[in-house]
Amino acid sequence: MRAAVLTEYGKLTWQDMPMPQPGLDEVLIRVEYAGICGSDMHVFHGDFKSRTTLPLIPGHEFAGVIADTGPNTTRFSPGDRVTVDPILWCGQCAACRIGHYPACTSLKLIGIDMHGGFGEYVAVPEASVYAVPLSVPARHAALIEVYSIGFHACSRAGLGENDTVVIWGTGRIGRSILQAARIKTKNTIFCVDVLPSRLEKAGLSDPDIVHIDSRNQDPVAVIYELTDGRGADVAFEAVGHAVSVPGRPDPVRCCVQSIRGAGTVCVLGLGDAPAPVLMKELIWKEARIVASRVSHGEFSDAIQNLKDGRLDPESMISAEFPGSGAQKAFGLLEKEPENYIKVLLNFSESG
Repeated sequence: MRAAVLTEYGKLTWQDMPMPQPGLDEVLIRVEYAGICGSDMHVFHGDFKSRTTLPLIPGHEFAGVIADTGPNTTRFSPGDRVTVDPILWCGQCAACRIGHYPACTSLKLIGIDMHGGFGEYVAVPEASVYAVPLSVPARHAALIEVYSIGFHACSRAGLGENDTVVIWGTGRIGRSILQAARIKTKNTIFCVDVLPSRLEKAGLSDPDIVHIDSRNQDPVAVIYELTDGRGADVAFEAVGHAVSVPGRPDPVRCCVQSIRGAGTVCVLGLGDAPAPVLMKELIWKEARIVASRVSHGEFSDAIQNLKDGRLDPESMISAEFPGSGAQKAFGLLEKEPENYIKVLLNFSESG
């Protein structure tokens, strides 16, 4: 088979690789589409050297068709359309023993700790596979993993149907939270970013989504003004790093400042620098901060809402390349990250 192989950090080569064979409890998937995630960029740059072994076929957001099945599998047959939850947990650590699998201390991901979906075929555990309805196009099915993260964040935050929401950061994860939150709540959603191009495309047709350019407006002041001094019920931080805007605190602290008393801040941004938070601002509100990492069964929510037409996958997709163009796609994401949300690799027409 052909695959986009990370032969050295910063270099993806389109080359022949051995055809994977499904194990006893595995299925073989013919990949149709795969999405490029922020974690894939970290893998590409070598930031996960302790977990990656080269040569590696990356890719943990993908969907395709069952090509073959292992002898112990029972749920799928060749020709079935599927997507894959890439999370593999140990089942033995303290978090796993209480069923909190996203916090597994030995958590592994297909496409990082082992070969993934940036190839024409991949073998994965049957337990990780979800059926995709025929009505969901293949390129939209490749977004199910990122949508599951948005739904999981809403679950972690305990988002209710009448809650007012603020989302700091409208990139890939922020956009998935936005679309999931729009399904969960009927109330106003505030989107905060420093990039007007991203704000312009974030829920543009929804009059109850308010865009705030934090370079020109004080987001916290705007939120309090438009909520009659109450503040938001839930604030999501999906930036991951301090944004250099003169006079603006770190996004996590802004989230704390923007919520009402007893509100919730949900943090997803994987920043490497400390996030300064004035704890008394949190304590005075007797508010809470929770973290959200990956997903925990929300694939079903994402699939059902895609099927029902309640999500807007095309607004997430910025560009599409053949699988053979993976190096070019990663290069564009490096040079122009502000111009791209989700870039897809098409392995049905890989060239």
